[in-house]
Amino acid sequence: MTTFYRHIAACNPPLQEVFLPWRVDGQVVGWLRPAFARELTRFPAVFNVSEDRVDLVDGLNGFTPRSEALDAVARALAGSGVTSPYMGEPYAVTAAGRDAALCVIDRAAAAYFGVRSYGQHLNGFVRRDDGVHMWLGRRARDRLLFPGALDNMVAGGLPYGMALEDNLAKECAEEAAVPAPLVQRAIAVGAVSYNRVAQRGLRRDVLYCYDLELPADFVPRNTDGEVEEFMLLHIDEVARIVRDTDDFKLNCNLVVIDFLIRHGLLGPGSPEYLDLVIGLRQPIRSA
Repeated sequence: MTTFYRHIAACNPPLQEVFLPWRVDGQVVGWLRPAFARELTRFPAVFNVSEDRVDLVDGLNGFTPRSEALDAVARALAGSGVTSPYMGEPYAVTAAGRDAALCVIDRAAAAYFGVRSYGQHLNGFVRRDDGVHMWLGRRARDRLLFPGALDNMVAGGLPYGMALEDNLAKECAEEAAVPAPLVQRAIAVGAVSYNRVAQRGLRRDVLYCYDLELPADFVPRNTDGEVEEFMLLHIDEVARIVRDTDDFKLNCNLVVIDFLIRHGLLGPGSPEYLDLVIGLRQPIRSA
């Protein structure tokens, strides 16, 4: 079935399996599969694991001691192949926003622990006589997730402790060689959110979205090896790819749909319109 909404549904499937709450200081900060929770029984100095929940031990207090203990766990789990390889990027462990983090955990382990994750996606576009054209990237074939899939021109995770504007500039430079003065013209246009059951765990993600209108002669160039190629496509073709195929990395479909709605390219005349507007911003599961 070719619809835009199917991508929102894919990012927010019904919860048909059990996830155990992970609590820190009495607050639910993540959701874990029972099989993963059993792996944590190897670390009794860090976790209390029961049949219906996982708690950080009561004696482990303070941001730094908790973070150091979780970092050691993340390294051990990655080293034994339980999680994907250690990345060295701290992600907030929080029951609310990034600023309310109780501690941090490595990005590679974050999805397995079901913590809230934050990212930034930027739509790079050009206006021409025949309408809007959008720059897309194709992910390198060696990527762990969605190798070879289409991607937004710039997209990346948001580590703890980095300001939004600083991380956006870093990602723009690494992924598309966008110079800093041009990045400053990017417009923050909102966010999309979803709760996705993935192979690694329950993804509770918020993506901050940006639009950047680019000069006609700008050509993105990848510098970190994560993008295989860039292409500039008419927005009608981009919309067709989203509607009719699964060529995009899953969450990038949501960012493009949001762009289409905000720019009046997908309007109230579409039978999906209200479902799309509402569905792009799902409440992040908390308890």
